[in-house]
Amino acid sequence: MTASPSISRFQTLLKEADIVSISAAIATIAAVGAALSLSSPLLSLIMEQRGVSSTLNGANTAISGLACIIMIPFITPLARWFGVVNTLVLMIVLSALFLVGFYVFESLPAWFLLRFVFSCTLVTVFVLSEFWINSCAPEASRGLILGIYGTVLGLGFAIGPAILAFVGTAGLMPFAIGGIIILLSVGPAWYARDRQPVMEKSGKTPSVFPYLFMVPTATMSALVFGMAEQSDLALFPVYATRYGYTETSVALLVVILALGNLACQIPLGILSDKVKDRRNVMLGCALIGAIGALMLLVVIENPWLLSACIFIWGGVIGGMYTVGLAHLGARLSGTDLAQANAAFIMAYAIGMMVGPQYTGIAMDVIGAPGFGWAIFSCFGLYIIVHVVRVSFSR
Repeated sequence: MTASPSISRFQTLLKEADIVSISAAIATIAAVGAALSLSSPLLSLIMEQRGVSSTLNGANTAISGLACIIMIPFITPLARWFGVVNTLVLMIVLSALFLVGFYVFESLPAWFLLRFVFSCTLVTVFVLSEFWINSCAPEASRGLILGIYGTVLGLGFAIGPAILAFVGTAGLMPFAIGGIIILLSVGPAWYARDRQPVMEKSGKTPSVFPYLFMVPTATMSALVFGMAEQSDLALFPVYATRYGYTETSVALLVVILALGNLACQIPLGILSDKVKDRRNVMLGCALIGAIGALMLLVVIENPWLLSACIFIWGGVIGGMYTVGLAHLGARLSGTDLAQANAAFIMAYAIGMMVGPQYTGIAMDVIGAPGFGWAIFSCFGLYIIVHVVRVSFSR
């Protein structure tokens, strides 16, 4: 009996790819993603309960982007000197400690400082894990592998809000659970330490900034996705509570958003391997992102329609990140790929910094609907830049 095309594709993947390395990197980043998806709405909801304005709430999330921008140029030099896995393990342990620090220190200025250092550790884990995955992925299955990565990461992002729905925002418990989940990611990385990508310790590391413009369609997709995703994580809970949703309902809606991401990444990754130009897939994701942002304004008062909308919307917009990463990996390799991957996440970090602040201001100025309009404008910007860029390249 002949194997089905999908089974044959996975068999080919197993033969060509370094499964141990890819699995370790994916497991590491998924655990950290789970803790991040728990901590972001957790902190936003606590600040909302304390009467912090949407602008300051968004600013606290935006500080994560600033931290990433400052930290990213140092990541590749650190990994070259100490090794990828050693750097990963150090940052994982520190991030767990800083997460618990949010419970210990309650003042708003302390939370801004903690958010900064916590984000520095997390972005290091993301950059090095994604570089590890991309460097091990064979070109023929790059989209599929990154789709699997996006799916597992989406599962991690679904676990965080689900935990929050059960344990709530009060007390030490949510912070402690998040710290334990982060520490669990040490195991896979350490197990595969003999297969980590090797970086030369000699020679000067090229600046990361020129790589922001080397594959602009990919880095722009990371920028816009960062704006939309962080606005979702930080301010969608605030947006929903203003329409009467309870804390538990909001957490479950965030789970549905993450499950949509979970369902769509492998199909989008396979699609990106089959099409002639991956940029077309990113454009399609942006179009659906813009339409979905407007739909949020229409269906917000109907829980069933809202759940269906955010499931589809959250899944498709996640393709901008995973397909953009695959597009980047197809264009570059070696040290160039490491620095371009850092630039890709820097663009994402800029989006993290700008998006929540922009969306929070929009909600303060025009009310709760500012959430949907702000995100719509982000995807509209990508569509315009994409069309202009492709037209000039042709």
